[in-house]
Amino acid sequence: MTIRLGYQIPNFTYPDTPNDQLFDVVIAQAREAEASGFDTVLVMDHFYQLPGIGTPDHAMLECYTTLGALATATSTVQLSALVTGVTYRNPPMLAKAVTTLDVVSKGRAVLGIGAGWFEREHHDYGYEFGTFTDRFERLEEALNIIAPMLRGEAPSYSGAWYTVRNALNNPRVRPTIPIMLGGSGEKKTFRLAALFADHLNVICGRADVPRKIEALRQRCAEADRDPETLATSFLTSVLIAESEAELATLLEPLSPGARSRIVAGTPDRVAEILQKEVLDQGITGLTINMPYTGHRPGAVELAGRTLRSLVE
Repeated sequence: MTIRLGYQIPNFTYPDTPNDQLFDVVIAQAREAEASGFDTVLVMDHFYQLPGIGTPDHAMLECYTTLGALATATSTVQLSALVTGVTYRNPPMLAKAVTTLDVVSKGRAVLGIGAGWFEREHHDYGYEFGTFTDRFERLEEALNIIAPMLRGEAPSYSGAWYTVRNALNNPRVRPTIPIMLGGSGEKKTFRLAALFADHLNVICGRADVPRKIEALRQRCAEADRDPETLATSFLTSVLIAESEAELATLLEPLSPGARSRIVAGTPDRVAEILQKEVLDQGITGLTINMPYTGHRPGAVELAGRTLRSLVE
């Protein structure tokens, strides 16, 4: 398993689209991604829209319901959360959910998991947020339960946060399901990735990629793991236009902050930036989102056409 080119759908607020037609736009994006060279489609595991994309009252679909529906609307792409928040997902129930997604999709599920960070969601929904240390303790305990369950084992585990007793997980369609961790933490997230994961999605600024790769290699060495066995990808927002004039039109309504967070340009320019600043630095795959244009027919196809040759 690896994610060479992933398409994440983070935005569910589309112009002139009523709620009863919203998912049609989501399906269209997933199918366009599948047809244009993306190997994975991902959604966020959040209850509210994130700052920087929209406001909390904007549309946000529940993650695993969405992925299950996308499994029936696609046929080849892997399906994953980027990433599941362990703070509001009971570990054996999460193992059951992702395994069910694997059955429904005929072996295309990836478990994306992380420590959680959006405090307001926890407060409003009544989930314990805890300290930074708490959240990573919970993540490590959860992985000690989930990983064997995905392999068909029936673990018993008693920790500070979770207890299970011979937790069965059937039916299954594969010997195991890949685990992807997502985050930027060089000490905690990267250590857990080296211990448990098949894939690490790195979330950071492009200038920080070399340091992140070096830190990951250090964590792999400490875990006595060959870093070549841990695939990586880089998450970024992109905005691609066929011409400079079209690009200027698309950028015009965005705030300076929004512009600073995206890789924007013509196809050649976007490909050049991501090749030089990400892939050439040691990252093995790309996961992009297109929060401002992904809902437009043809936008995802243009992104696939622009980027697929970089990761083939």
